[in-house]
Amino acid sequence: MIDIHKYSTVRESQFYTKLKNDKVRCDLCERRCVILPNEMGVCKTRINLEGRLYTLVYGDLSAIESRPIEIKPFFHYYPGSTALTFSTWSCNFKCPWCQNYHLSKVPPNPSSANFYPPERLVQLSKKFGDAGLCASFQEPTLLTDYCIPTFSLGREAGLYCCYVSNGYMTIKALKKLREAGMDGLKIDVKGNSETYSKYCGGVDVEVVWRNAKTALELGMHVEIVNLVITGVNDSEGCIREVVEKHVKLLGEDTPIHFTRYYPAYKFLNPPTSIEKLEEAYRIAKEMGVKYPYIGNVLGHPYEDTYCPNCGYELIKRYGCRILKCRLTRDKRCPRCGESISIKGRVFRG
Repeated sequence: MIDIHKYSTVRESQFYTKLKNDKVRCDLCERRCVILPNEMGVCKTRINLEGRLYTLVYGDLSAIESRPIEIKPFFHYYPGSTALTFSTWSCNFKCPWCQNYHLSKVPPNPSSANFYPPERLVQLSKKFGDAGLCASFQEPTLLTDYCIPTFSLGREAGLYCCYVSNGYMTIKALKKLREAGMDGLKIDVKGNSETYSKYCGGVDVEVVWRNAKTALELGMHVEIVNLVITGVNDSEGCIREVVEKHVKLLGEDTPIHFTRYYPAYKFLNPPTSIEKLEEAYRIAKEMGVKYPYIGNVLGHPYEDTYCPNCGYELIKRYGCRILKCRLTRDKRCPRCGESISIKGRVFRG
């Protein structure tokens, strides 16, 4: 086997437990892979070398880009700002409709990696005028060993730090991220338990909801996205099940986005009908959610933020752009005075 210790992107992980006969258990995500010597876990980003678990993606960045925070989508987290967004390779889920499959379905290769030390990301964010750091594009949990020191430096520099995630990390990993400075978590909820078992590789949806609830309890801002996929999770029963969990565990103030699916990767079902998304929006409102949204439908009025008390249009959007913000400086409705649940500064342009 090629000696991979020499590569900058190969580092011993802090998330594993040693087992007998040089086996290890990865403690980064809730798959908790038991890995034999010289073998990798499901995600292909971690390898057991002589009874120690190494990440192969420490600072191996597949993409770096300054992007609007609304594109994640985060609508109630530093609205109007941009974040230096970065990613690595591979994923711990197996969703056949993945929109970023050119990153998530590619395993890392340390011999050709692009290594960025944590301080370089902070420097770039300042250069581009970004307000924060965001690990996104593919599953950021796999980059956690790297994000912890990166977020720590980012927090010291006055940057917000967030994940756009499938929400399948362990509680230990989530707490370590919070300690390092992560204060925003957007989680993609794929549907109900049947959706996860059939399409996502046999993972447990209850872990996702547990982590969303724990993140809130740790003081993070949380938003939920449900990609509504034709013929998969678009039944009224499935949508109601998702919304019921959302309200019960996360509360009525936590935003939920119903996003339009388009065919991608290995999945060719037709795009989600706008009527189905509007139905999901109405169901969420009916069940008490204060801030439901529709995504991937440019110019739709349900992209906008309305006062949950009087219905006044507070933030008008066009996709990831804020066209008009009528919030008061203390983030209240100017018509009725209702306090609007928003984390951080509102960037008004």
